[in-house]
Formats: sequence, C-alpha cells, structure tokens
Amino acid sequence: MGRYFADIWDTLKTISIGMGITLKYCFAKTVTVQYPDMAPVLQPRYRGFHWFEAEKCIACDQCAKACPVDCIYIEKTGARKIDKATGEAIGGALTRYAIDYSKCMFCALCCEPCPTDCIHMGNNHDLSAFTRKEMVVEFTDLAKEGKQTPEPIWMQKEKLPAWAEERKRQWQDRAAPVKDAMLRALQASEAKKPAPAAPAPAATN
Repeated sequence: MGRYFADIWDTLKTISIGMGITLKYCFAKTVTVQYPDMAPVLQPRYRGFHWFEAEKCIACDQCAKACPVDCIYIEKTGARKIDKATGEAIGGALTRYAIDYSKCMFCALCCEPCPTDCIHMGNNHDLSAFTRKEMVVEFTDLAKEGKQTPEPIWMQKEKLPAWAEERKRQWQDRAAPVKDAMLRALQASEAKKPAPAAPAPAATN
C-alpha cells in the first residue's frame, strides 16, 4: 500500500516539475532574431556546412567510409600523399570531392578519421537551394574559385548586412593564402626535388 501512494506522489511531483518549466517559458518575454538583418547566435561547437582544404586532401576515402549515410563522393586520377617539404598533397589529381547535403546529418564523423585534417565542420548555417541537385556541393569546383566553403545564395548579392559582410570576408581571408595550392591539388603533381648541394671548395696547400 505504501508503494502505491509513493508512486502517485512521484508522478505528481515529476508532472509539477515539468509543468513548472513549461509555465516559466510560457510567460517569458519572446525574443525574435530578425534574420538575415541580424546575425544568428552560433555556439562555439556548432556543426555547420563543411570547410574543405583541397591542398591537404590525399583522397584516402576515410571520411567517405566513416559517413553513415554515404553522402561523400571522392574521385582521383591516382594515389596521393603529403609532400613533407611543402605540406601539400601530391600525386594524382583530385578530380572530385562532393557532399550531398540533402543526406548529410552534420554528425562530424567524417572529420575524425581524416589523416591530414583537411575536412572540418564550419560556421555556415544556411545553404538554401531550389532543387535537390543544388544541395550537392562540389568542393573541387569551389576550389577553382578560391573558396573552401559554400556560400548561401543570398550572401552572393552585393548589398549585405554588416555581419554577413564580415563573415564573408573572414571566409575569403582564410582561403586566400592557399588559393594557388588548392588549384595545384586539382592537377597531377610530383614532389619537388631538393636542390643539389654546392660542391665543397677544393683544398689548397
């Protein structure tokens, strides 16, 4: 009998706690962010649309194998490896690196196994499109334009809110130093041979 009344008490207690939280937010002042005029608040570990560093990708398929929904597509003309002298990937050309964001779960499982740390979760939260085909981002095509992450359609306009201008500039500044390296990743290349050492001067008596 004691157990019966204890269960009733626990039920009423848990319901009152839950309803208390509900009522707290029910009467709280609402806050509306006027996006895109105002920047959305993103947490430090936010998982947005990816950053891809083509110049470091060896097309090992580790990210594609780790993806639980098979939304990563990689193509190359030959084996690739990191050149220790330059820190860039060399070998066969990277002909395709694409992600289908109509499937992607943003789980970040693709980032962990990457041996060269070339794929990251970014701070781009918006990738609106009109068709499913447009949800497939060809990162190799972006590399040709000197970009590492896709830009939303509305962010490609000339007049943007101040926060969007700043974020776009940050993306461009981050990719600018490696623009030429990204283009080299799309072509077959070989390791640079070290310059021959200068001969030692002949001994004189």
